[in-house]
Amino acid sequence: MVIDLNLFLTTALAVIVLLVGDYVKKRVEILRKFCIPIPVIGGLIFTILVSIGYSTQLFTFKLNFALSDVFMLAFYSSIGFTASYKLLKKGGPKVIKFLIVSIIVVILQNLLGVYLAKLLGLNPLVGLATASIPMTGGHGTSAAFAPVLEEAGLQNALTITLAAATFGLVAGSLTGGPIGKFLIEKYKLLTGKAAEKVEGIEDIEKGNEKLDEKRIYSAVYQLLVSMALGSIISMLLKKTGLTFPASVGAMIAAAIIRNIADYSTWLKIKENEIRIIGDISLILFLAFSMMSLKLWQLTDLAVPMIILLIAQTILMGLCAVFLTYKVMGKNYEAAMMAVGHCGFGLGAVPTAMANMQSIEEKYGPAPTAFFILPLVGSLFINFFNSAIIVAFINIYK
Repeated sequence: MVIDLNLFLTTALAVIVLLVGDYVKKRVEILRKFCIPIPVIGGLIFTILVSIGYSTQLFTFKLNFALSDVFMLAFYSSIGFTASYKLLKKGGPKVIKFLIVSIIVVILQNLLGVYLAKLLGLNPLVGLATASIPMTGGHGTSAAFAPVLEEAGLQNALTITLAAATFGLVAGSLTGGPIGKFLIEKYKLLTGKAAEKVEGIEDIEKGNEKLDEKRIYSAVYQLLVSMALGSIISMLLKKTGLTFPASVGAMIAAAIIRNIADYSTWLKIKENEIRIIGDISLILFLAFSMMSLKLWQLTDLAVPMIILLIAQTILMGLCAVFLTYKVMGKNYEAAMMAVGHCGFGLGAVPTAMANMQSIEEKYGPAPTAFFILPLVGSLFINFFNSAIIVAFINIYK
C-alpha cells in the first residue's frame, strides 16, 4: 500500500512529527540531557515506522517535500544576517581568536574525514559527510549539503550526514564534561581564578526589542529579498563551474544586506524577528529531512561510519585540549571554552551550553566563555564552515 500525500498533507505530517518529538523529549530525560533536537526525535520515530513498512512490504509513503528548500533558504538567510563585521569587531580579539581556532578545527575535521575514508577504501565524499558538515554544522548543515554531496556522486548522502549529526550530538555531550574536569583539576585552574571581561561586550546588541506587527513584516520582507538576491548569486556562482549549494547564495546576500545596514541610517535589520523566523524554518526543514531518511541504506556503511565518527570524536577532544585551551589562554575561561567547543564542534551550540553549565555548577562561573562561545558557534562559524565545505567538495567531487 502506497500512502500518497500532497504538499499540504506532507507539511501537516511534518507538524505532527514535531509535536510527537516534543512530547517524547519532555518525558525522556536522556533526550533532554543530550540536547537531541525535537525534529530528530520525531523524525527518527517516523523513520523507524517507515522502515517497518519497507521491511514488511505492508506500506510505503510518497511525500511531497516541495517546501523543504523554501524553509532551508529562509534558515540560511537568517544565518547570513548574523555575519556582521561590526559585531565581530566589537566582540574583541578573543572572539576573533576563538573563531580562527574554530575554523582550523573545521579544516582538520575535513582533512581527517577525507584521508581516513581513502584509507578505508571509501569515496572521499563519505569522509566529508562525517566531517564538519554534521560535526560543526549539525543537522541543519547536514540536510542542506546532502543534495550537493549526492550531485557530486555520493549516494544516500542525506541518511549518512543526518545519522552522523545525531551521533555527534551524543559524542559532544559525553566528551565535554570529562575534558573540562581533566583540564581544571590537572592544571589547578581554580586557584586565583578571575572572570575576564570581553572588550566591547557591553556594546553588543541583544536583540531584545519588543515584537510587533511592523517589525515582523519587515523581517519577512528582508528574508524574502535576501532569498531572491541569493538565488541570483547562486546562479552566478554556478557559472564558475564549481559546486555551490543554494544556501551559500542566500547567506552571502543576507550578509551583504546586514553589513550595509550596520553602516547606514536608513536600513535597520530586525534581528530578533529574523532569528525567530529562521528557527521556525529550521525545525520544519529538519522535520522534512528526517522524514525522508531511509535507514536501511546505511547497512553497508555501518562499520566504516563508526570508525570515521569515533576518529572525529578523538580529533575534537585533542583539539579542545591542545588547541582551544592553549590558544585561548590556558586558564579557567579557556578550559570552559574547550568544554563548549566539544559541544558545538561535534554537535550543536545547545550541547555546548549544556556542557558548560554542568561544569559551571561544579566549579563556578566563566562569563567570558559564555559570551564568546555562542557568539562564534551560533553566528560566525556557520558562515565559514559552509565556505570550507564548498571548497572541499569541489576538490574531491
